[in-house]
Amino acid sequence: MTQTLSQLENRGAFIERHIGPDAAQQQEMLNAVGAESLNALTGQIVPKDIQLATPPQVGEAATEYAALAELKAIAGRNKRFTSYIGMGYTAVQLPPVILRNMLENPGWYTAYTPYQPEVSQGRLEALLNFQQVTLDLTGLDMASASLLDEATAAAEAMAMAKRVSKLKNANRFFVASDVHPQTLDVVRTRAETFGFDVIVDDAAKALDHQDVFGVLLQQVGSTGEIHDYSALISELKARKVIVSVAADFMALVLLTAPGKQGADIVFGSAQRFGVPMGYGGPHAAFFAAKDEFKRSMPGRIIGVSKDAAGNTALRMAMQTREQHIRREKANSNICTSQVLLANIASLYAVYHGPVGLKRIANRIHRLTDILAAGLQQKGLKLRHAHYFDTLCVEVADKAAVLARAEAAEINLRSDIHNAVGITLDETTTRENVAQLFNVLLGDSHGLNIETLDKDVALDSRSIQQSMLRDDAILTHPVFNRYHSETEMMRYMHSLEHKDLALNQAMIPLGSCTMKLNAAAEMSPISWPEFAELHPFCPPEQAEGYHQMISQLSDWLVKLTGYDAVCMQPNSGAQGEYAGLLAIRHYHESRNEGHRDICLIPASAHGTNPASAHMAGMQVVVVACDKNGNIDLDDLRAKAEQHAATLSCLMVTDPTTHGVLEQTLRDVCEVGPGW
Repeated sequence: MTQTLSQLENRGAFIERHIGPDAAQQQEMLNAVGAESLNALTGQIVPKDIQLATPPQVGEAATEYAALAELKAIAGRNKRFTSYIGMGYTAVQLPPVILRNMLENPGWYTAYTPYQPEVSQGRLEALLNFQQVTLDLTGLDMASASLLDEATAAAEAMAMAKRVSKLKNANRFFVASDVHPQTLDVVRTRAETFGFDVIVDDAAKALDHQDVFGVLLQQVGSTGEIHDYSALISELKARKVIVSVAADFMALVLLTAPGKQGADIVFGSAQRFGVPMGYGGPHAAFFAAKDEFKRSMPGRIIGVSKDAAGNTALRMAMQTREQHIRREKANSNICTSQVLLANIASLYAVYHGPVGLKRIANRIHRLTDILAAGLQQKGLKLRHAHYFDTLCVEVADKAAVLARAEAAEINLRSDIHNAVGITLDETTTRENVAQLFNVLLGDSHGLNIETLDKDVALDSRSIQQSMLRDDAILTHPVFNRYHSETEMMRYMHSLEHKDLALNQAMIPLGSCTMKLNAAAEMSPISWPEFAELHPFCPPEQAEGYHQMISQLSDWLVKLTGYDAVCMQPNSGAQGEYAGLLAIRHYHESRNEGHRDICLIPASAHGTNPASAHMAGMQVVVVACDKNGNIDLDDLRAKAEQHAATLSCLMVTDPTTHGVLEQTLRDVCEVGPGW
């Protein structure tokens, strides 16, 4: 039979290749389960009363190559300016050996969450390395195996500070006024649900406020100033206040560890250890604390143990703190977190080692010194005398400076009154510094990089003597062994083959994490047009991103049947939290803020009750039958019992063991019917 052109175009080839089984194999499986077709099988599985009469209209399927071409056109709408905006995000140089052998390698990105250490030893070792980097740089006793991002890590630090505080009647949390603005926003949101009062003031005034259980400081302020907080931390500790410090991995290579100054908690972003900005994420956060607080820490912790044969083995430690066991009493709703990104940062540290990292950090600081010296030589004033990589430069004609920057395809931080912010990074060169002189001073400045370099090399005082690190970092052999590409490739290969991933076998566990990202889906994330955009660049430079987000949002609206979607949450658990906050604010808008009961089935994923607790709700568990289905009678009884304070019902469908609720429509009709 002659095939039609449409059949020859084979527009569905991507799905067929992606899923795997061909028509004959599908029929063999259908015969085994006694179904005539996939549609018939679906009809048996999905309850009749929730089946769609017509499929959602989300456009025709495209071939793999057509989709990549379309995505390339979308990426082309993004404008790649050189961004010196900073604020916790910088350009990076991801070593190609890590890009090729980890980020784009299914042996790393398709493995299951390491609940089963027997098939996770490679990633667990990489995460243990990440924890060691964190411990060495922060100067603390315990580190987690990553959190979602710096801002949510700050919120976790606040929550943890309250848990461990001995000042049980204190309900105020102090935040230094020069933390990153996104950090402050997230802290305020989390504090609202917990009923904490957030005080924002100059760090020097932290001691002026009473009834404070915790303080959040930032070692290198958002506009670049290095703070020596050792005396302040000592005074706060004398008052039994828990002190959290936001820090920068690259700055910590040169700066005194906050833990050595008495900080209880230290956190920050690991983004600048090789992870591209990607218009804001995803990036792993690091989190460390004193040993006495280890059972109150959020997130995964990897520990060293023994296997059945007595050999050294790694596993997730102290899991009773976590949502999959402790549910609404968990320290946080953190689930898988950002393991792939944490492992990139981990291997970045392994590849460069202490010598390489110090070279990179010193180069960044030297170029910042050169830029500062030249600007001051020409009469411009710096807001801060002490800095690592960021200058806050006062300018007389800010509009003219920003116009010259735009003409040179440069982004500066522009939200500072009568000043601009400039953050350098590992990609910055002497040519970039010369271009910045042109932008800030005009073309006829007459400055010479080599001359300025000689001056600052002899007399650099931009880092206080008290803030210079004087201890060794990354002394473990793993950070001092794999510095050639061949050695690094072999090390990553050895780790990869200690794990079970989809490039070796199927993993029949089922989970929200069990999706195969095809090669065509993974490769675009490292395209420069996507990878190199700063999250605070002007919107007109990110038209491709906005088109992609808008298109995806439209599809999700059609698939879910809702009116709008939010693309902000950084994980499924954060999506739960965002949804619960929306429900909370809905009730408050109706003057019914007292509604705080969340009904959750006993079969729900642990993040569900943990998220509800974080959103300021009380969890009431609904019974399930022996097959995991919701007990409708128990649901109705508890909805009636708590009718006056009932806020919401939270259901996962399919359930965590793969069952579609047969009575889902009946379940959704329980309650007041807002």
